[in-house]
Amino acid sequence: MLRRSLKAERSKRLEHPCSSVHPWLKPAHPDWRENAAKKNSQLTLNQLRWREKWINTLIVFRLNQNRQSAFTLMELLMIILIVGILAALLLAGYSQVKARAQRIQCANNLNQIGLALQEFKTDHSFYPAEVDPIRWDEERNWRDALGNEMSIHHNVESYPQGVWHCPATHRPLDSFWALHKNWGYNDYGYNVFGLGSRFLPNSMGLAEHWFNLPNTTAQPSSRVNEAAVADPSEMFAMGDEFFGGPDIIEDGLMLARASDSVITAEGFPGYDSTQSTRRAYARHQGKANVVFCDGHVGSPPLKFLFADLSDEALSCWNRDHLPHRERLSP
Repeated sequence: MLRRSLKAERSKRLEHPCSSVHPWLKPAHPDWRENAAKKNSQLTLNQLRWREKWINTLIVFRLNQNRQSAFTLMELLMIILIVGILAALLLAGYSQVKARAQRIQCANNLNQIGLALQEFKTDHSFYPAEVDPIRWDEERNWRDALGNEMSIHHNVESYPQGVWHCPATHRPLDSFWALHKNWGYNDYGYNVFGLGSRFLPNSMGLAEHWFNLPNTTAQPSSRVNEAAVADPSEMFAMGDEFFGGPDIIEDGLMLARASDSVITAEGFPGYDSTQSTRRAYARHQGKANVVFCDGHVGSPPLKFLFADLSDEALSCWNRDHLPHRERLSP
């Protein structure tokens, strides 16, 4: 009996060789592999589902974030409009500041020329002639006279430089000035004739014209004594070189005021008065810099200089400080 029981126990052990191992190490149920595969596949599917859900959530979050940071077409157009307005304001402000700086520099130039005029009057007791009566054959003009006071000795008439050059102007490039390349385009002029035509006798300005008058012989211009100017603080001596009337202003030729018909008659063939008038108003924003006979500088409007018919405006051109409206007759 004992042998039979041992034999039976041995046979069980042979059938289950691990049966004597710790229960935790005993082999699992015969279906353990299949169960484990099912469990792993189920876990993998859950993981895939969770990953897919996480990715979808992330995509939605990114899309929402992009929608919040992106501009709509209307917003973009508004931004472009605002930027354009700001740029226009900045550009306009810069242009105004630049024009103002140029006008101040021009006024400083005329201030120095005005000081030279005072020194000349102190030395000679008369105003510079348009052409020196003693040396008229050398065409020594008022620019040379004042240039000597400032120790400036170069051809400032043909090529304005230094204090003789207004930073707000330049020699025009139109057909008239291209045709007359040897003509001087002057930035500043001298009140030679006073009010009216340059061919009128008895000039009311600071000198007499030296060119031929009708039926006369060319002669040098005469001097005007310092005492002949009734009110030096109210008479124009020099300034931006404009020959102007109510509607026409020619630049670069002379400083004078006359009627439009006189300007047209005494102008040069081919001169574009329309363009010159625009240049005149653009130079100093509708103003002109002038230095008075006493040396102070002002910036009166162009309308006051060439269109105003009041006694105050007209008398500023004449050395006797009277309006002389008859000199504006066509």
